[in-house]
Amino acid sequence: MKYHQIDRHLFIKNRSKFTAQMKLKSIAIFNSNDIYPVSADSTLPFAQHRDIFYLSGIDQEESILLLCPDAPYEHQKEMLFLKETSELIAIWEGAKLTKEEAFVVSGIKTVHWLQDFEKVLAELMSYSETIYINTNEHYRATIETETREARFVKWWKEKYPAHAVAKSNPILQRLRSVKESEELDLIQNACNITELGFRRILEFVKPNVMEYEIEAEFIHEFIRNRSKGFAYTPIIASGNNANVLHYIENNKQCKAGDLILLDVAAEYANYSSDLTRTIPVSGRYSERQKAVYNAVLKVKNEATKMLTPGTLWKQYQAEVGKIMSSELLGLGLLDKADVQNENPEWPAYKKYFMHGTSHHMGLDTHDYGILTEPMQANMVFTVEPGIYIPEEGFGIRLEDNVVIQSTGEPFNLMKNIPIEIEEIETLMNS
Repeated sequence: MKYHQIDRHLFIKNRSKFTAQMKLKSIAIFNSNDIYPVSADSTLPFAQHRDIFYLSGIDQEESILLLCPDAPYEHQKEMLFLKETSELIAIWEGAKLTKEEAFVVSGIKTVHWLQDFEKVLAELMSYSETIYINTNEHYRATIETETREARFVKWWKEKYPAHAVAKSNPILQRLRSVKESEELDLIQNACNITELGFRRILEFVKPNVMEYEIEAEFIHEFIRNRSKGFAYTPIIASGNNANVLHYIENNKQCKAGDLILLDVAAEYANYSSDLTRTIPVSGRYSERQKAVYNAVLKVKNEATKMLTPGTLWKQYQAEVGKIMSSELLGLGLLDKADVQNENPEWPAYKKYFMHGTSHHMGLDTHDYGILTEPMQANMVFTVEPGIYIPEEGFGIRLEDNVVIQSTGEPFNLMKNIPIEIEEIETLMNS
């Protein structure tokens, strides 16, 4: 891996928090992701399932984590099952983790090879009544490919039909949404790498540059700073492309006078950052662009202040909507009649700001977290309002990542990334 090794005590803490919420006489099992095929003999790069990584730090395919806190023997309470290295694998792919290396990474002392999994599980199932299966219940999830986890669930249900089933996801949704200090440091590092990329492109952008050239500058800076690359598919959207919320073609020329909406950020050690900035191709904003930009910035700053413990996401979004409505009135994009006669299910401001303001962030860019439950200290949220005006040929979104504090305003992990108009113009023209 490109990243520095993470202190295993983070994963020891995470397992302890999870097992404390398991039922008596239960087992929890977590599988790594598959390596997904493309065609012929080509595959996509391996990306570890975030749950097994959160609980063990193991960043290798064909791995299984088993937790059985009520096992009769100490060595059975937590176990890893790993793919055993062969001479052929070592030559062609590089050696896999040894048992000793797996302990250093995870803090788990009992490590078996994968071929022993069914035999070891059979013994533990005779002591157990319940198994926790790890289904994906994220509110944005759309899954069409059968995962390694799903195949395991099918196999287990057929093999052990008399055992009760419990779900690990509700536990993980709550645990993963509240970050440990080590996790905040990793996210901060991802944000710092993103800052380096953004500062690089401020010097690079000029009229007639291609969107994909900007993308290339970002990935260069990210990888040279130990990131695997983008935390998500980057959006480099010049001109009217910014009004396509998930524009990812990044294949157009950036024209003088246009704005470029940059929704692009680095990962580090599987942890995400999530940045959006909107910059002028020619290095200067027009007066109209400045007015809209400052309106978005005001909404972002006011929204950030509301991210405090106890806040509910739905009420938060409604309050942000009121602030946005006021700004859109000031810009002449809405009039009072639009607001007075609006449909409560789709307020007038949604014509120009149609997405949510914030989402949880962490190991996943759209991270675990239950939106119907109050916000807590050490949750990390994005703040990303936008105004999109197709008829004027531009859209503006601004986004930072913030940590909710026990008291006071959130801490902005991106406070050093330029966002004020004057600073961006100065850097682009220096």
